[in-house]
Amino acid sequence: MRICIFEDSGWINLTPLSYLRPVFELRCGFHTLLDRVLPRLPGTKVSLYVRDYLTGLVKKKYPFPVNDPETFENDVLLVNGRWLITGEAPMDTTREAGHVTGNSLVYALVRRENIRRLWNGSLDQLVADILSNLPKVPVQAIMIDYPWQLIHHNPSVLREDFTATGLRGLQGKLASQAIIYGPTDLVYLAAGAEVHPLVVLDTNSGPIYIEEKAKILPNARVEGPCYIGAKTEIMPGASIREGNSFGPLCKVGGEVEESIFHGYSNKYHDGFIGHSYIGEFVNLGALTTNSDLKNDYSTVSVPVNGTLVDTGELKVGSFFGDHTKTSIGTLFNTGSSIGVMCNITAGGILPKFFPSFVWYVNNKFMKGFGLEMMIETARSAMARRKRELSSEEESAIRTVYELTREMRQTMIRKSRRT
Repeated sequence: MRICIFEDSGWINLTPLSYLRPVFELRCGFHTLLDRVLPRLPGTKVSLYVRDYLTGLVKKKYPFPVNDPETFENDVLLVNGRWLITGEAPMDTTREAGHVTGNSLVYALVRRENIRRLWNGSLDQLVADILSNLPKVPVQAIMIDYPWQLIHHNPSVLREDFTATGLRGLQGKLASQAIIYGPTDLVYLAAGAEVHPLVVLDTNSGPIYIEEKAKILPNARVEGPCYIGAKTEIMPGASIREGNSFGPLCKVGGEVEESIFHGYSNKYHDGFIGHSYIGEFVNLGALTTNSDLKNDYSTVSVPVNGTLVDTGELKVGSFFGDHTKTSIGTLFNTGSSIGVMCNITAGGILPKFFPSFVWYVNNKFMKGFGLEMMIETARSAMARRKRELSSEEESAIRTVYELTREMRQTMIRKSRRT
């Protein structure tokens, strides 16, 4: 039997975070969604199935077959990449059936004779046919339909992940003038990590996990539950509130609450980010701040591909696509969506929706200096983190540019008329 971790048409509702990565690379807690699936089925042959334009990029990242038709030659266990696996989450790998929650296929075991009959080259059609032809078994499962759901679940998943590691104690350097305020067994400081003088690690609300070569600089306060990725730096005086996950090689300052930084992104200076998801190679200028609570305490709506969706949540911040930059003093509205490779400058309270690859200057959308300059900027930003913009990444960026062209041009034309 082969396991195939796939993404379905639901990826579009996870934009802008999913434009340049498959849905199973999104983070919650310590791990990506993919990293939660793989340990459940050790020793099984794994393959991945993604959007066509991500095929080359995903092949470069993983040692698994990607979009390989041979996946569907024998018994296959299909696992939806939007499944946030928590707790025990047992999988029935003996019965041929589609296991569902709501309208989503969570996972399905399909025998050789049926997979050969149903597979016609379209993953979405395969999912539809499984739901139509195989027995459906309701299961309790968390499916990530929208970006804010990752934020909603992050605090509880952080606590669960800390317990699951079984790691405790101080292998790195905790300065004698730093303190752990709360249960000391709720801290793990990895080898090579450093906590500088006058830092407070507050574990009263949850655990704190600090990866190798991370640094927490003087006068910072970090409140659990919190995950700090490898080589990430928490800047002097930072106020890291509860419920945060920081991927590798981030620099984080100011105040941050219940947010996820995917990795390689900077919020070096003061300013508030709350209930938000920050993609890769994002740079937030000094005093960049988002609102995450409306003044009338009503639920927050978020633009999803330009259409407002009521989250049902009281606290929702902003969602930043990869390679986006903001100027000093930029203020984002509650429930904002900012696309890939945007360049946003301050101009009062901003619109809630920024299509990918726009510049926003003097309260107007514009095309800026064009795609080629944006790609060169990305290349330079990545080099600062010792990462190279691969040809596969560049190809994906160019494809997303075309996918978002109409939405972007519509906003630019509206700006010209005002």
